Amino acid sequence: MYLFFSAIGYFCLALVSILDKFIVSNQKSKPAVYAFYTAIVMLPILFLQFYFGFPFLNNDWFWGLISGISFGLAMWTLFLAVAEGEASHIGPFSGAILTLFTYLLSSTFLGEKLSNIQILGVITLSVACLLLAFEKSKQHSGFHRGFIWAIISGLFFAVSLVSIKYLYLHYQFWPTFIWARGTTGFLGVLMLALPSVRKSFKKTKNQEQKTKQEKKIFVILSNKVLSVVATVLLQYATAIGSVIIVNALGGLQYALMFLLIYLSTKFFPKFFKEYFTKREMVMEILAIILIIIGSALFIV
Repeated sequence: MYLFFSAIGYFCLALVSILDKFIVSNQKSKPAVYAFYTAIVMLPILFLQFYFGFPFLNNDWFWGLISGISFGLAMWTLFLAVAEGEASHIGPFSGAILTLFTYLLSSTFLGEKLSNIQILGVITLSVACLLLAFEKSKQHSGFHRGFIWAIISGLFFAVSLVSIKYLYLHYQFWPTFIWARGTTGFLGVLMLALPSVRKSFKKTKNQEQKTKQEKKIFVILSNKVLSVVATVLLQYATAIGSVIIVNALGGLQYALMFLLIYLSTKFFPKFFKEYFTKREMVMEILAIILIIIGSALFIV
């Protein structure tokens, strides 16, 4: 059952990844501002703890806080990465890095061990990362700063995943989810110190700018709804299944994302488009196939 929830969750995340790129590029939203709104909307989740009277996490509340803050930092650095490069490269690259870091941390702190076949999966994912790192676009040719942010993002996501899995092993789903995701809002509160975030609160008197702002808010809200659905599904799958397997299934997200980006570029370029060469498409398809194979080897 957790495989089904994972599949639906990753389909939603494929849409979220495309909208993230659309928002930070086409809608001209600064990554820090977008990360602030992404984090701050999670703060009210904490009130569910008191409304439903769920038990607290005793002395493990610290790990919930680590999971929440690292999740927010992962999103922020991912937005920085996507703003720098093509979503069809950055997304799968970050996912492959995430899988590698997740195993490293889960094997160290949760005692999950790697078989010989899974070691082959690590090698396969590493090769996929190298292929994806050679991005050919109008702005870049090869490895660039966006991939560095993607590596940092993958590390933060892995910390968040492994720490929340530790809590799922000792506590029920909802109190763990509420604390580990609601505390992401604390990062949003801290980000109020950033001038770019405070500047985003200023109202505009220009009617055209107001209309653009309303459209941007609609797109962001739609994206956040999809993100919440994906998060709940994947967190529940993580709670009832293996954190490594659920994360390894992320290859499905990148295959769907590449397909959606290609179709949009070909048929709806005004909405979303990326620069593709035949050579790059071959390398990217090969990389995604390797990610799917490498991720599948973790399940064997």
